[in-house]
Amino acid sequence: MQGILYLCATPIGNLEDMTFRAVRVLKEVDLIAAEDTRNSIKLLNHFDIHTPMTSYHEYNKFDKGKELVARLREGKNVALITDAGMPGISDPGEELVKMCAEAGITVTALPGACACVTALTLSGLGTRRFAFEAFLPGDKKERRQALDGLKNETRTIVLYEAPHRLARTLEELLETLGNRGISVCRELTKKHETIFRTDLEKALSRYREEEPRGECVLVIEGKPEEELIREKQEAWKEMTPEQHVGMYESQGIPRKEAMRLAAKDRGVSRREIYQALLSDSGEE
Repeated sequence: MQGILYLCATPIGNLEDMTFRAVRVLKEVDLIAAEDTRNSIKLLNHFDIHTPMTSYHEYNKFDKGKELVARLREGKNVALITDAGMPGISDPGEELVKMCAEAGITVTALPGACACVTALTLSGLGTRRFAFEAFLPGDKKERRQALDGLKNETRTIVLYEAPHRLARTLEELLETLGNRGISVCRELTKKHETIFRTDLEKALSRYREEEPRGECVLVIEGKPEEELIREKQEAWKEMTPEQHVGMYESQGIPRKEAMRLAAKDRGVSRREIYQALLSDSGEE
């Protein structure tokens, strides 16, 4: 009989956020796979947990993942923990879950602390729809692509950032997105928890002068729907009817439907669009 992989959430700051279930499971499993055993031993000692540990992190996730899958196939139960929060969210646990799924091994999650959701609910911004981007890429080209991809995002955006890179990231966000509402959340669940609800300009001004401490979660207002619609309307004003229809066709929309949408945008009948297309093609 195969074992079970347990994804155990750990506190993101306050140790009292550890659940009774997580403590019990960590005591009962055969092995704990931890992102940093030096960090996790403090948590285990606090809760009097003496289960053996092994390291599982970004740099050994493939080789160690194979070892853990083999242990699970032997019938051993394994708990996966990260330094803080929910395993699999912006950490290598994602890969282990994938490997277990492919091997037909049962995976279950023990819900608990998660910086992304905690910050989102404290932000004062929209929570019904949100886009989680974790840390922006370090590579300059990939970072630029990620930022550009957020320009027209209408959902609330959640990012993680290290304190020493905060000012630079705020500057790039302001340059790319314009001045949007933002909540800078620091030291979540800790004694000096800070939620700075402001806009990108004021946040940048503050953190250019003040060096923040602790990991940061940035919750950013999405682009207003009406602004996105207005920009799209203005964009087609520079297009010919043929280009306008082609824009919709490039999105995989059939030609008849593309003509209908273009006609709707322009406030004309589909017949007028049809006639314009004939004229553009030189047909009579």
